Amino acid sequence: MRFCPHLLRTVVNRTSFFHQSVRLATPSQSSFPSSVHARSSLIAQHLSTSTSSGSKMPPYYSTRKVGAPFTLDHRVFIEADGQPISPFHDIPLYANEQKTILNMIVEIPRWTNAKQEISKDELLNPIKQDIKKGKLRFVRNCFPHKGYLWNYGAFPQTWEDPNNIHPETKAKGDNDPLDVCEIGENVGFTGQVKQVKVLGIMALLDEGETDWKVIVIDVNDPLAPKLNDVEDVERHLPGLLRATNEWFRIYKIPDGKPENQFAFSGECKNKKYADDIIRETHEAWEKLITGHTDAGGITTANTTVSQSPFRTTLDNIPPIPPNQNLAPAPIDPSIDKWFFISGSAA
Repeated sequence: MRFCPHLLRTVVNRTSFFHQSVRLATPSQSSFPSSVHARSSLIAQHLSTSTSSGSKMPPYYSTRKVGAPFTLDHRVFIEADGQPISPFHDIPLYANEQKTILNMIVEIPRWTNAKQEISKDELLNPIKQDIKKGKLRFVRNCFPHKGYLWNYGAFPQTWEDPNNIHPETKAKGDNDPLDVCEIGENVGFTGQVKQVKVLGIMALLDEGETDWKVIVIDVNDPLAPKLNDVEDVERHLPGLLRATNEWFRIYKIPDGKPENQFAFSGECKNKKYADDIIRETHEAWEKLITGHTDAGGITTANTTVSQSPFRTTLDNIPPIPPNQNLAPAPIDPSIDKWFFISGSAA
C-alpha cells in the first residue's frame, strides 16, 4: 500500500487510540447500568477459558486510523494487543468454544451513509470507503430511512465463494466476507469488534450474485436474552425485518439502478439456516486461506493462521503509519438529501 509522505510524519494521538480500544466480550461504554455490567460479566466468563489451563486471555482489539475520513487515503486498521492484524483473516469467527457467540467487525455505524468495507486487495485488509468511477460511495437516504439501519459489517474468516452456486438461490457467491446487520440499540464505530448472537438470514440477489445478510444482536444488548431466533425479532422489534427488506430493496434506486430482488420471496430464514450458511462460508474461507482455492486477487496475507502458507510476520509487511485523529473532509451536502421512492412503504 502506498501512503502520502505527510502521513508518515503524523504523531500518534495516544488519547484517541486508548479510547478506541475494546476488550473482547466487554462493553465499550463505562457508563452502562449495573444490569448490563452483570450481564457482561457473565458473558465474559462464558467466553473466557480457564487461565489454570494455560490458555491465553482474549486479545484487546483496537483501531489505527490513517488519513482523514471521506478521503481516498483513509484507512482503518485493526490491531490485536497493539499489533496490526487482518480483520478478514486473523480475527476468529467464533468467540467461544460452543460456537454460539461470534465476532463481528463493524464497517458502517448505524445512521451513517459512507459505504465502508474490508479491503480484500490490500495488505492486512484495512477498512476503507468504497470507490466507484473514482468517487467515494455514499448510500442515499430513502424515506423514511437515514443511512444504514443497523451496525453493518462482516464476519471474519468467512468468504462467499464466487465459484459456488447455491442450490436454493441459484446464484454464485459475491466474493466477499459474509455481511452482518447488528440490530442492538447502541451505535457502533468503524473497526469495532462486537460479540454477537445469530438470529436469522436474508438472501439478497445483487447483480446475479447471492449476497447473504445475517441478522444478529450484540450479546451485551438488553434485548439479547429475549432474542434467540427470527420469530423473536418480529415479536420484540415488530417491523424491523420488513424495514430491512425494504431498505435493501430500494437503496440503489436513487442512483438510477433497478429495485433489488431477494431469494425466498424476501423471507428471513431462521437461525439454523443462518448457522448453516455461516459454516459453509467459513469452510470456503478455510480453502481460500490454505491455498486450496484460487484467491483471484484477494490478499491472503495473515499473521495468525497456522495452517496457511500465506502466514507472515509484521517484519515482512511495509510499516503502517501511526494512529491519527484527523478531522473528516467536507462532503457534498446532497448526501443528506431525502429520496421518496414510490411504493417503498407499500
